[in-house]
Amino acid sequence: MKSLLPLEIVGGGLAGLSAGLALSRAGVPVTVFEAGAYPRHRVCGEFIAGLDDRTAASLGMGEFLADARPHRSVTYHLRGRPMRPFALPAPAWGISRHALDARVARAFVSAGGILRTDTRVPEGETPPGRVFAAGRKRKGPFWVGLKVHVRNLALVNDFEVHLGDRAYVGLSNVETGAVNVCGIFAQRPLEPRGADLILSYLAASGLGALADRLRAAQVDPATFCVTAAPLGDRRVSGSDRVWIGDACASIPPFTGNGLAMALQGAALAVEPLRAYSSGRASWGESVRAIADSQRRRFGRRLLVASLLHPFFLEPRRQSVLAALVRFRLVPFRAFYAALH
Repeated sequence: MKSLLPLEIVGGGLAGLSAGLALSRAGVPVTVFEAGAYPRHRVCGEFIAGLDDRTAASLGMGEFLADARPHRSVTYHLRGRPMRPFALPAPAWGISRHALDARVARAFVSAGGILRTDTRVPEGETPPGRVFAAGRKRKGPFWVGLKVHVRNLALVNDFEVHLGDRAYVGLSNVETGAVNVCGIFAQRPLEPRGADLILSYLAASGLGALADRLRAAQVDPATFCVTAAPLGDRRVSGSDRVWIGDACASIPPFTGNGLAMALQGAALAVEPLRAYSSGRASWGESVRAIADSQRRRFGRRLLVASLLHPFFLEPRRQSVLAALVRFRLVPFRAFYAALH
């Protein structure tokens, strides 16, 4: 029997791990290289919206989401004032990356995969069989992404979104019972460090009432994370190599679709990678097949998200959005369908 060609995945985020797990369970020898270690907190909304059953089943994700918190409705707030709530067309799932990534990593190793943590691989080297899933593309302008978990904080809905001056913040429960508070902000010259930084950014963005709510709750400083955050892409990466996850394309965070899109991209890559490993396709053919399927799957949602994103960040457009919501002129279900 002909031996299978090995694969390498650079980046052990959700896309890299889930693709590696599916390939390992299919008998393909896979090594995942991750610059960090598990478990760890990441700047992430920890809100999975738009994950279809077919993708979840193909990657075997159900077992990892068993205790995820279901979210069925969302309320937007402009400068602390709530707008009309929306029911989500399908449940979204709240689960911490601290737990989810570690669970998938353990399953990957149990399935025979090789996991190399605390290891960096040069991005310029692109031998056949190497897949790139190592985070967002390094293109500006960069904003500030901040995240922290909070306890004893009551939410007005399953998912809260707060719009501020060149900022927005999402709040939702995760499997531990904590509330994940994650936001994107225009960079400001603020001095506080650690978890106090998110309070300062909230106040500077006109979200002082939300900052007061967090102060009255129990903030877990060990969960605080900060990162440089691009605002999202209009299109997927080129077909010069295999890109999956945010390395392929990142969608603006307001959609809640980033994690689902990472999993969908991983699922799209599995069969072409298996074809290469088994000798049924050349590496070039597999690269093109993955890129083409990603463009078909993600092209429209990335374009629509990039057009809508300014309405969540710029004060004047936020006011327009609030007025449209007040008069029930936002086709929420149509936008949801286009963005997921």
